[in-house]
Amino acid sequence: MFVVSLTYKKPIAEVELYLAAHIAYLEQHYAAGTFVASGRKVPRTGGVILAVAATRAVLEIILQQDPFAIADVADFEVIEFIPTKAAAGLEQLIEVL
Repeated sequence: MFVVSLTYKKPIAEVELYLAAHIAYLEQHYAAGTFVASGRKVPRTGGVILAVAATRAVLEIILQQDPFAIADVADFEVIEFIPTKAAAGLEQLIEVL
């Protein structure tokens, strides 16, 4: 499992030009089962994606397709971890790799 931290490197007005395409990209990867949760950082300096992928390399290929990456409006930091505990209802996330 992976935590992806996006940090905007352009003004929010420029980021918003790509927001609709980014949301469509997120929906595509929710449907594929790759993305588990996502949302904005507070304050709005970027976002976070919780993802499941076979390997970090596979996830990095997927992230390169994000409109925010293509437009170079955000930096992406990937943190890999192995979930060993989860809240009720989220047990399917434990040891997913």
